Amino acid sequence: MLQSSSARRVARFTTHARAAIAALSVAALLSACAIPKHPDSAAAPPDPFNPAAAQLLDDTSWVLTAWKQADGTARALPSTDQGEPITLTLSTKTGQRHASGFSGCNRFMGSYALKDGKLSFGPLAGTRMACMTPGGKIEGAFLDALTHIDRTGVQMRAPQQMQLILDNGDTLTFDRSDK
Repeated sequence: MLQSSSARRVARFTTHARAAIAALSVAALLSACAIPKHPDSAAAPPDPFNPAAAQLLDDTSWVLTAWKQADGTARALPSTDQGEPITLTLSTKTGQRHASGFSGCNRFMGSYALKDGKLSFGPLAGTRMACMTPGGKIEGAFLDALTHIDRTGVQMRAPQQMQLILDNGDTLTFDRSDK
């Protein structure tokens, strides 16, 4: 009888051990097959100079926030307390690509194109007010810059920004606007 009692204990132990090993095996398999989690915030940012990113510019509005010259120095921009900021709106509401904005003193408008990841502008027209304000002093250079874009960078993750790299090496940085 002792033998059969010992045999039963061994059999019970073996059954419990097998169940525990099976449960651990299933848990190990499930954890090995789990999909890793990569939240967008932890992912590497996309390349803003990817040509496909420029296609995201349709129907957006921007405010010029920085102008870095090719030598690394910052060009002074009119502050909002000195008047209206320099803006750029890109719209397709009419079925054609239409650009408009405020260039420091005057309003401007015209057409724009997105080709090979680059933003370009057709002839721009504008109002013709004379201004002796900080915005008036930068207006001509800003409008000229829009005709000399070499590369366009677009970052649609927060903070949403657009960079226009000019053929002279200057970089204009715009922040997305809700307007």
